[in-house]
Amino acid sequence: MIARFVESKRWVTCALCLGAFWMLAVVAVADETATTSSENQVPQAGFFEIVFSGGVTGFLIVMLLLCLSVSVVALVVEHLLSIRRDVLIPPGLAEDVQKYLLVGDANGANTACRSKPSFLAFVLEAGISETDSGWGAVEKAMEDAAAEQSARLFRKIEYLSVIANIAPMVGLLGTVFGMIFAFQEVASTQGSARAADLATGIYQALVTTVGGLLVAIPALAAFAVFRNRVDQLVAEGSYLAQQVFLPLKRRHNQRRKATSSSSATPPPSS
Repeated sequence: MIARFVESKRWVTCALCLGAFWMLAVVAVADETATTSSENQVPQAGFFEIVFSGGVTGFLIVMLLLCLSVSVVALVVEHLLSIRRDVLIPPGLAEDVQKYLLVGDANGANTACRSKPSFLAFVLEAGISETDSGWGAVEKAMEDAAAEQSARLFRKIEYLSVIANIAPMVGLLGTVFGMIFAFQEVASTQGSARAADLATGIYQALVTTVGGLLVAIPALAAFAVFRNRVDQLVAEGSYLAQQVFLPLKRRHNQRRKATSSSSATPPPSS
């Protein structure tokens, strides 16, 4: 059921909805915090007032952070559905392939792998294709297939790391623009700008920094979690693939020992 959900790409719509909901929740909390003040304090500007007061540049930077946050949520949802033990290492696949190999049915083993496409199936299929070339070729083929698939999985989660590095820089860009605008006002007023005017500009500039950190911190945490999960599942899948071919390895070693012993036995004297 989960596999059909992933293949149908409906997770994209769900992830985008979750990302938008999350950002609306953050905006609502920020707006409520900014507008709430005690009776003796001057009411502060709301979140949207701060964003739009930065002009077109500030609005574009905040929208870019919004897009990055939605992308993070979409990637996390997709990885939660695809980077799972049941998806990468389907239950029962190793046992089925081993049964076919024990009776010498390579076609049946390949069919079992193709019926459950996954990390384990790709590694096993690579080993099955080299069964006629000896155990060394089988082991090398499985190692190469495991390395290729693990690299593909790591490239897949690398986008979270990229977003985690980009988001703070985007927030810092907004801060720099805000500082430029603040000191531009000082220059335009020939130094007569009040401290309150500068504080307002800096306050507006720091909003983008906060937004960048709100995007980067969850993205970096999710990247670390999925990286560890990929490491674990790749190691587990590679070990399981080796266990599938273990009876063939033992049979190969027995044949080699028998061949060595027969060749070492001297021929009977006439």
